[in-house]
Amino acid sequence: MSRVYKALVMAADRFVPSRLRPLWEHDAGPKTIFFWAPAFKWALVLASLDEYRRPLDKVSPTQAATLAATGLIWTRYCLVIRPVNYSLSLCNFSLGAANAVQCLRAWRFRRAATA
Repeated sequence: MSRVYKALVMAADRFVPSRLRPLWEHDAGPKTIFFWAPAFKWALVLASLDEYRRPLDKVSPTQAATLAATGLIWTRYCLVIRPVNYSLSLCNFSLGAANAVQCLRAWRFRRAATA
């Protein structure tokens, strides 16, 4: 797979406009995994946001809390690694925030149901 990807990058290299060249050549640009990890991780954020449509009695507070903690922990990590990956950091923060809100909603629902 690595050879195929390298061949695609080399072929696309000729078509990248000069304005986008700094992004293309960046240490966390499309030529590296540092670009593609957040690109695909946004699907997890979107799935978390889609969970807001589920009835609160079907929401798992444990899962939401775990995803919130994971997102917030990895947000910090993305800012200390080299190269600093701001796009992955934003993605992880969004994952943490979306699930923290969902966890709070589920917790409030369960607390109100037992009262």
